[in-house]
Amino acid sequence: MSDQGKPENINAVQSTTGAGAPAPSDRNSLTIGADGPILLHDVHFLEQMAHFNREKVPERQPHAKGAGAFGLFETTEDVSAYTRAALFQKGATTEMLARFSTVAGEMGSPDTWRDVRGFSLKFYTAEGNYDLVGNNTPIFFVRDPMKFPHFIRSQKRLADSGLRDNHMQWDFWTNNPESAHQVTYLMGARGLPRTWRNMNGYGSHTYMWVNAAGERFWVKYHFHTEQGMAFFTNAEAAAMAGADADFHRRDLFDAIARGDHPSWILSVQIMPYEDARTYRINPFDLTKTWPHADYPLVRVGRMVLNRNPENFFAQIEQAAFSPGNTVPGIGLSPDKMLLGRAFAYNDAQRNRIGTNFHQLPVNQPKVPVNSYMFDGQMAYHHSGSAPTYAPNSVGRPWADATGPVPEGWEADGAMVRSAYTLRADDDDFTQPGTLVREVMDDAQRAALVETVAGSLLGGVREPVLSRAFDYWKSIDPETGRRIEQKVRGGVATKPAEGMGEG
Repeated sequence: MSDQGKPENINAVQSTTGAGAPAPSDRNSLTIGADGPILLHDVHFLEQMAHFNREKVPERQPHAKGAGAFGLFETTEDVSAYTRAALFQKGATTEMLARFSTVAGEMGSPDTWRDVRGFSLKFYTAEGNYDLVGNNTPIFFVRDPMKFPHFIRSQKRLADSGLRDNHMQWDFWTNNPESAHQVTYLMGARGLPRTWRNMNGYGSHTYMWVNAAGERFWVKYHFHTEQGMAFFTNAEAAAMAGADADFHRRDLFDAIARGDHPSWILSVQIMPYEDARTYRINPFDLTKTWPHADYPLVRVGRMVLNRNPENFFAQIEQAAFSPGNTVPGIGLSPDKMLLGRAFAYNDAQRNRIGTNFHQLPVNQPKVPVNSYMFDGQMAYHHSGSAPTYAPNSVGRPWADATGPVPEGWEADGAMVRSAYTLRADDDDFTQPGTLVREVMDDAQRAALVETVAGSLLGGVREPVLSRAFDYWKSIDPETGRRIEQKVRGGVATKPAEGMGEG
C-alpha cells in the first residue's frame, strides 16, 4: 500500500500544474514589471493559492489529534469453532492500519494531556475491510448514543470564553453516573499512557462471531501490548506537554523507523449466545466489563506495526474507520452505542472528507468492489455503462439474500425510550468500586485521589462540587472521603490541562 496514490513522476526534474503542464514558476508570480500588480491570468499562482485555501479538511470532532502506522495481523490460534471470518482462520496474515489518538483534544493539543486514547484498526481482509474502533480502556462514559454529542461537547470548550472547563466536565459526569467506571479508568494511570506502544487496546463493544455451522457467540476484543504497560505521572505528562506536544506521534514513528516494531497480542472473551439472556450483567452495556473468571481470555493472534506512512495526510488523516464495516463471520450486537456508531462514523467521514471517501487509496479494500453507490463529489471509480439499478437483466450481480441473517439476533417488546433493563449486577458503581479497591494498590489509589482532587480544584463549583464528592463516595466511600478532604483543605496539586484537568 506504500505506493497508493503516489504519482509516478514525483521525482521528476520539472514541477507541473495540476493539469500536468510544466509549471512556469514556483518562485515568482506574474506581474507588470518587477514592482507592478499581479495579473489575473497567472493561472498557476491562482491555482496554488486557491488550493492552499482549501488544503485542510475539517478535523475529526472527537479523536482529532492522532497518528498511526501500517502493519500485519497474524492469526496464530485456531478459533474457527467461533468464527468463519477469513482473517481469523489460523495461519491467515492480513495487512492492516492502526490509528491512535486522544478523544477531546483538538488537532494541535499535546499528546500527553490526560485523556482516553483511541485505538482504531482497519484490516484489509480477503472478504473486504473490517474496522475495529476502540480505546485503551474496555468501557466508555455513556451507554446510549443519544448522549454521545452531549458528552463530547462537555469535554470541549465553553461557548463564551472558548476555554476548556472542569466544571462543565464534572457537571456532565455527575449527572450521568454510568460514567463512573470510565472516569475511574481516566483518572487512574491509564489516563496518561507513556507511549502508544505501552498501552493496551480494546474493542470495548460486544460483537458477534458466527462459525461455519451458523453457531453464534458474543465476543469482546483485548489487545495486550508486548512492550509492557507504562505510564506518566501528572508531573511528567505536564512537562512533556511543554517539551514536545507531539511526543506520542514522534515516539511511534521513530520506533518503527529504527526497526523497533511494536506488537500486541489479540485475545477475546467469548460468551455463548444464550448466556446473554440471563447473565447477571447486561453484556451489551458499554459501561460494563465481563469478569474474566466467567469468560476467560482466548488467544487469537498477534498484531505488528512495521511500516510508517509515506504521507501523513493521505494515509492517516484521510483514513476513515467505522465499526459498521464488518465481514462475514463478524456482526454487531444490541449494544446501543455500537449501533449508533455504525451510522455516525461513516457519516462523519462523508462530511469530513467527502461522499466517496471509501474510494481514497487508504480506505480501499484489497478485493474488487461492486457497489450500487454512484457519482457524488470526487467519484473516481466507476462501473462504465453497467446498470445503476438492481435487479437488472443484463448480468450485473446484485445481492438478494432473504430469510434469517447469520449475524443477527432476536428482539421483541414495545417501543420505549429507556436504558437497558437492569440485572442483578447492573448498577453504575460496583465495577468502578472494584477497580479502586481490588485492582489499584495503595500508591495508585493515592495518585487517583490527588488527580481527582486537583481536577475538582480547577474551577468546579457548587452544586457540582458536592455532587462530585457523592459520586466518588458511591464508587468507594474511603476514596470519596479523601478526595473531599483534600479539596476542602485546598491541598491537592492542580494537574496540567487535559480532559478533567483544568
